[in-house]
Amino acid sequence: MNERINLSRLESRLEDLSYPVTRDDAAEELSDVTVQMADGEANLGALVSEVGGGSFTSPSDLYEDLQNTMPVEAIGEPGQSDGDA
Repeated sequence: MNERINLSRLESRLEDLSYPVTRDDAAEELSDVTVQMADGEANLGALVSEVGGGSFTSPSDLYEDLQNTMPVEAIGEPGQSDGDA
């Protein structure tokens, strides 16, 4: 069964894993999850397999590495800021 989630639900979905978890185990467990992003969609297992860390101690640990792996276009329009103007 293929699960589809919005990017905004990514961190809460990562909480379903048992930690600590290796990158390979997390990628395998999330291989049937598709993430809807601003610029399309991606397989969460494939994204996890591209992160730099070998293992993760918490959902936030994995989430931070995923944010560094995803293209800027995945989160929103390039050059846009959420900060004060």
